[in-house]
Formats: sequence, structure tokens, C-alpha cells
Amino acid sequence: MAGITLEKAQEQLEIWLEASREVAIVQSYRIGTRWLTKADAGTIQKQIQYWSKIIAQLKRGGRNRVTRVIPRDL
Repeated sequence: MAGITLEKAQEQLEIWLEASREVAIVQSYRIGTRWLTKADAGTIQKQIQYWSKIIAQLKRGGRNRVTRVIPRDL
């Protein structure tokens, strides 16, 4: 995550949330004789999940946090 700030990650998440909204309204459209298709919903959802995860990590200080340790039998 080097170089990615919380602010930049939040901007990216907002962009992908807006893309999701736009695709929900209109997936493809026609200009003259050409059809244009926006990014597919699956790709957008993956990006939303990715940026949400990055934001959560940055809010924790950029590290993965251990919440529970289960000891192994030696």
C-alpha cells in the first residue's frame, strides 16, 4: 500500500460506487450506429471490495490486525 493514502483510497471507492450506480441505471447505450458498454458489474463489485479493504487496513494503521490466536499442539 505504499503511497496510497486514506484520502486517495476513499476517492477511489467513491469513483467505483458511482460507477456501480451508473451501471445500475444504464449498462449500455447507443450513439448513432455504435453501441457502447460500461464496465461489467462484477468488475465494479470487485473494485468496491478491494478499495473497502484498503480503507479498513489504512484505518488500522496499514497493518493486518490479529484478533485471535489458536495455539497448535506441538
